[in-house]
Amino acid sequence: MNDLMPGSMHKGIDNVATWSYIGAVKTVGIRELKNGLSKYVREVREGEEILVTDRGEVVAELRPPMPAEARVPVHPGIAALARRGVLTPGRPGTPALYPRLPLLMRSGSVLELLDAEREDRGE
Repeated sequence: MNDLMPGSMHKGIDNVATWSYIGAVKTVGIRELKNGLSKYVREVREGEEILVTDRGEVVAELRPPMPAEARVPVHPGIAALARRGVLTPGRPGTPALYPRLPLLMRSGSVLELLDAEREDRGE
């Protein structure tokens, strides 16, 4: 992108909402990315996020990888909604987050429980 984008202060920089924040995000066209791939990979390695465009439309995002512990298998539909910004997936749970609840009924066989219930109703 050689021209200044409307509302932008710098060449190739746009004010874009991505991953729950608004800030200056570098954009690069596919041809320019291909020609300078090493340069852009170096920038991503240093923490920069880059939007890849094809004829002015954002088609990909380059960003540093998530830490290994944050990578959890997610249903493809949920991943697609998260990429579109429709939802924010929760963090993985641990058993400690879900304490065991007390029993609501006394223990026993189903037949015993049904008989006891019927006796209470006079059947």
